[in-house]
Amino acid sequence: MLRRVFLILSPWMLLAGAAGGIRWTPPKSWKAQPERPMRAATYTVPAAPGDAEPGECAVFYFGPGQGGGVDENIRRWIGQFSAVDGKPATRAASVRGMKVTHIDVSGSYAGMGGPMAPARTPKPGYRLLGAIIEGPEGAVFFKLTGPAKTVAAARAEFEAMIESAAKG
Repeated sequence: MLRRVFLILSPWMLLAGAAGGIRWTPPKSWKAQPERPMRAATYTVPAAPGDAEPGECAVFYFGPGQGGGVDENIRRWIGQFSAVDGKPATRAASVRGMKVTHIDVSGSYAGMGGPMAPARTPKPGYRLLGAIIEGPEGAVFFKLTGPAKTVAAARAEFEAMIESAAKG
């Protein structure tokens, strides 16, 4: 006897990302990229008018108790800028009972360093918006980087994505 099984997906399942016991909905204008090592998701963020390149939103999840603490990651992200414009801004918030720490830093962005990463020439005029959600299965790290105008134009969408996070 032949059985057919149909899987019915709700619209959020087609668009949502998930890691660490949470799910989120990325903005429709952002394009999901193929899987990459150490990332739960990667999105290309459209360039703002006048910017030569798009932004990128990377979502990292390393497992329960992995990936370092919130303060350690905030310092690491700030350290990826060789010249910081003004004082980096951080703030704590809550989304559906989960603690969220936000960071906003701009200046000359050198990217991730370390023994496995090649040296990069710092890119002036860049900005990073980050959010670390302390989910039920560990921290999930959201990091939006790109030219300052592009990141500024995507800020509301980034915040909406973070606000969309729900346990699940």
